[in-house]
Amino acid sequence: MPDSSRGKTRQPRGARERPKLDRGKTPRDGHEVNTDSEGSPAVNGLASALLSLAHSLFGPGFCPGDWVWATSAAGALVALIPPAGAVAVSIIRKGTGNRYDATTLGVFGAIGVVSALVLPWLLAIGVSGVFQAAYGNKTTGLSTTELSSLNNAGGCWVANQKEYLGGGQTVFDVLSSQNGKDMPFIVYLIAFAVLGAGSLFFVMLQGRTAFRRGPKWPSRFFWIPFAAMLVFSVGMEANTALHFWLGFLPLSVLGLIPVAMVGPPPWSVINRSDRSDEPPPRRPEPQGPPPSQIQPRPTPPPPPPPPVNRPYPKTALASAPEPPSPPGGMLAAAPGPIPPPPGSRNAGGSRYRRVKQLGAGGFGTVWQAVDTQLNRTVALKIAHAPDRDTAERMQREARALAVVSHPNCVKVYDLAEEPDGLALVMEYLEGRPLAELVDGQGPLDDVAAGRLWATMAGALAAAHEKGVLHRDIKPSNIVLDPSGLAHLIDFGIARSQGDSKMTATGMMIGTPDFVAPEQAMGSPASPASDAWQLAATISYALSGQPPRGTRETPMAALMAAARAEPVSRLPQRSAHARLLAASLDPEPRRRPTLNAVRREVEGWLSRAGKSPDGPVTRVVPRQPGGQLPRR
Repeated sequence: MPDSSRGKTRQPRGARERPKLDRGKTPRDGHEVNTDSEGSPAVNGLASALLSLAHSLFGPGFCPGDWVWATSAAGALVALIPPAGAVAVSIIRKGTGNRYDATTLGVFGAIGVVSALVLPWLLAIGVSGVFQAAYGNKTTGLSTTELSSLNNAGGCWVANQKEYLGGGQTVFDVLSSQNGKDMPFIVYLIAFAVLGAGSLFFVMLQGRTAFRRGPKWPSRFFWIPFAAMLVFSVGMEANTALHFWLGFLPLSVLGLIPVAMVGPPPWSVINRSDRSDEPPPRRPEPQGPPPSQIQPRPTPPPPPPPPVNRPYPKTALASAPEPPSPPGGMLAAAPGPIPPPPGSRNAGGSRYRRVKQLGAGGFGTVWQAVDTQLNRTVALKIAHAPDRDTAERMQREARALAVVSHPNCVKVYDLAEEPDGLALVMEYLEGRPLAELVDGQGPLDDVAAGRLWATMAGALAAAHEKGVLHRDIKPSNIVLDPSGLAHLIDFGIARSQGDSKMTATGMMIGTPDFVAPEQAMGSPASPASDAWQLAATISYALSGQPPRGTRETPMAALMAAARAEPVSRLPQRSAHARLLAASLDPEPRRRPTLNAVRREVEGWLSRAGKSPDGPVTRVVPRQPGGQLPRR
């Protein structure tokens, strides 16, 4: 009788406790139904195997119990899944770079969802389901010995591990009722908030590390599914979830190591993928019949030339007939005779009144002048010797600046013939060259150098899109205006990529201290050589000296460049040191493109909380009478 009465009193207690195990799963109708154990046997089998492995790897018998520690070990093993997905993405990007088409995005998205949501969530829910099934005497997948050890006391506050891990409230129950069974609610709340947010943060870092040297938005494929996993795991038993995430967080921190060890994709792959994303240049339509036509049709007569603007009426001062003006666009197409504009020597006097000399060099003189017709201040660059090569160089610079439209490139207004030579009329920039600023005030900091690099990279990229190479980027060809904004000047040796070489022989293109190795060896200039010169200029701005150091003579500097001597004067403590080393690689194909550099630097500035379009530095304008060399 006592035994039967105790059995009768024990049955209602079990009936009262069992609904807690199955809340939110199936309605209670008196039958022993467990959807975790019977509805998904494959998941429970995998979870029980994971728990058995975790128990064999780390299941010490001290407080709070071997199975409690095994739960944390299982969380640590599950924490290895998101880094494995990030490593797979890093390996794939070794061959694809930043080519994000439908196929690669689909693969990356599938890897992120599976490794950060599906597998971790199924295993986490499965681990909790194994303990709940063991508490309800259901099929668990654990051995008889493991089940018997699960009934043991764990020590400390754990009187029975099976009841502690499988017979309590779910995370949703604890958060909704704000009442904990085994620990105060505030302990559960802090633990879930800290462990969940910390794990999410490091999974996000794993994704961002996998997408280095490229846009960071694809890292959402990892952290958004993992955030969903945290939300979906509220069905876990609260104590099981607490110890599971205690093991997950440390391994999510260590998971950054293998992702970082794989390394980013090489710059050559990134450059190739960047070029593949650019729209192909439009080819001019063929003027004649297609070559595949067997019977060529008679070619119609060419259309009459387009009408040109009629010149001003002839005056008595015009002593010679005025040549016709070229059609629009001819200046940027090929060198040729330059018609004297109104106000030139052949048109009755100069329209530009010179104010003061700004600088002089071997090529010519730069003047501050006033356009008397438009009443604006301009810079007048006048060549010393108006020979054929000088005229070709002036036309080349005019064409280059005419086709490049960028706020950080100096603007060209006119190409005029002055009484003492051919003159290039340009925008007047009041400021100081970068070389003078660094020599006088010292090197720039990382933020200022980053803004300078991103700005000049954008300006050069705009020039390259028009087919114009600068070929002489150096600190004296970057002017900082009084507001601290940088401007790229002196396109005097700029050339379109299809232009022929200059007629002068033996001319050294560029400045020896800042010339790219391939240029010094005689190879044609390229966008990669402009990128090298810009990186050398940024290195100078950060360290105060050229990247290869200074030489006694220009010829020694040129020989050092031709031998591709390693750069030894890089600013090692700068945040841009690694990107500078990559941009100054002797092999052009291994250098990052200017667009890639701009993305990297702007991303660094954004993470530092700085705007990429802010001033580089504030320059105090010179007093009247001071000289401002343009080169």
